[in-house]
Amino acid sequence: MVEVVEVSSRRQQREFLEFPLKLYKGNPWFVPPLYADEKKMFRKDYVYSDCCQWVCYNAYSDGVMVGRIQGIIQVAANEKNGERRARFNRFDAIDDPAVSKALFEAVERWARDKGMDTLCGPLSFSDLEREGLLIEGFDQPQTFEEQYNAPYYQQHIEQLGFVKEVDWLESRVYAPEDYNGDLDKVTEFIFRCNKLHFGPAKNTADFLKRYQDGIFHLIDISYEGLYGTVPFTPRMKKLMIDNFRLVIDLKYTAVILDENDRMVCFGFAIPAIAPALIGTKGKYTPRVLWRLLRCIRHPKVIDLCLIGVDPAYLNKGVSAAFAAAIMHMLRDTDVEYTETNLNLEDNYAILNLWKRFNAVQAKRRRAYVKKLV
Repeated sequence: MVEVVEVSSRRQQREFLEFPLKLYKGNPWFVPPLYADEKKMFRKDYVYSDCCQWVCYNAYSDGVMVGRIQGIIQVAANEKNGERRARFNRFDAIDDPAVSKALFEAVERWARDKGMDTLCGPLSFSDLEREGLLIEGFDQPQTFEEQYNAPYYQQHIEQLGFVKEVDWLESRVYAPEDYNGDLDKVTEFIFRCNKLHFGPAKNTADFLKRYQDGIFHLIDISYEGLYGTVPFTPRMKKLMIDNFRLVIDLKYTAVILDENDRMVCFGFAIPAIAPALIGTKGKYTPRVLWRLLRCIRHPKVIDLCLIGVDPAYLNKGVSAAFAAAIMHMLRDTDVEYTETNLNLEDNYAILNLWKRFNAVQAKRRRAYVKKLV
């Protein structure tokens, strides 16, 4: 008998947060989130409290926790898209379809009671967080930015009537061994024709001061129609800047400006911190902090975080200039490769960019959808 309980007490909150740590203990591919960050969602002043409603459930069998799930209503996204959607996320369970069924039925009831007609996911509060169900690449290194799950999750979810809505692809991108500098020549030509230049910055603080407004503007206009994106609130912007302040390194950033110093393209990567967290509980112990600092200061892998291009420049070759910047990130440092994180499978502008490199598709993630009425 599976009992599903809405999370309310501190003990239940702790069980909700710690369940995946126990489920995947000893798994070499599982990368835990930072526990302190996850814990914040149970605070009344959580950053998404002004644009979301959510609920968390734990599942028990004979007094032992066997699964968890979260339901989210992204009010701002629903208003933007004219939809009545709920999202599911933070779904983890043992390999028992009855447990998954009970968890999803609880979220579906909650969503219907809130007037929603569709359930989709895995999607979180925003696309700045982990999303998508891993369906290929279970034996591949995972990034900190995305969630690992066991192969049986897909079967459990599809047995409950969910169908594919979109897939994301993730690739490892290496610099080609025979690079001849052609991208640099193309970049010079494109910059000359369009009166563009790379934006300068003295340090991380200067970079954020100069370009944070332009970055958010480009995110708004270039991500507008992409699946799962949500409008930025002032609190979300602050959270994002505070997080990037800790990990941005100018060696892995690129900003392209026009003749009036208006941003037309940006992109940046961060040092991959997953190796520092594998095998831990995601808590800031001295050992974890030392490993994090080592990854940040001497990265062997970088994770691409955000890329934005002004739609007016999409057909003007700006992508080649950005590719050149990535090429230098890979060739002029000790970085071995970069992880792309999530690229929508029909985002051909981005996928074609990786054809200039030695790219290996490593993982695939999926978002599902199910009509509730």
